[in-house]
Amino acid sequence: MESAPYLVPHSQEEIIILYADDDLLLVRKPDLLLSIPGRHPLNKDCLITRLQQDYPTASIVHRLDLDTSGIMVIPLNKPTHAHISRQFQERKVQKSYHAVVFGVVQQDKGEIDLPIARDWENRPLQVISHERGKNALTHYRVLERHEDRTRLLLQPVTGRSHQLRIHMRELGHPILGCDMYAHETALGMAERLMLHATTLAFEHPASGEWLQGECRPDF
Repeated sequence: MESAPYLVPHSQEEIIILYADDDLLLVRKPDLLLSIPGRHPLNKDCLITRLQQDYPTASIVHRLDLDTSGIMVIPLNKPTHAHISRQFQERKVQKSYHAVVFGVVQQDKGEIDLPIARDWENRPLQVISHERGKNALTHYRVLERHEDRTRLLLQPVTGRSHQLRIHMRELGHPILGCDMYAHETALGMAERLMLHATTLAFEHPASGEWLQGECRPDF
């Protein structure tokens, strides 16, 4: 027998438009909302299909995980999509995230440079693999320390799937509420994944000016 399909919880939280012009939008994606439609017909509700009701030409140029909230850029025409896509490929887009992780991180700042590969036997999980992994680099900085947790600013240089989640686990400080890479104690310390895309900065394809958007976390 085939296992029952995974049906995504439908987030009732609204998408917030942070910035809009003729070429692009900056929006806040809620947690528990897909970036693009899932494979199952009942998982069609997502960020882009909602936005296309008001912005029919909107398209996806990057994604956030289902469980991750925060800022995304949405192109409104093909030239803008191509320009921003190239900036992502060339790693010119600057991104930062807020995360609340398990335990007290001792170093004020540091980096995790560990290659990531698909875990084919346990998809969609990823693994650290020096043999077949793609390079992955994350900078981190401590914002606040508490008795049993730490708030970090994370700046991924690369954009591997699950990069921040697995890098934090490898650091010994899994992200609270992470149902993929956290141990049971860290998973149970939050009702949601405590990961939020806070800033996004890139060259505006039309004006050539540096555009920076910010979306503060609500946790």
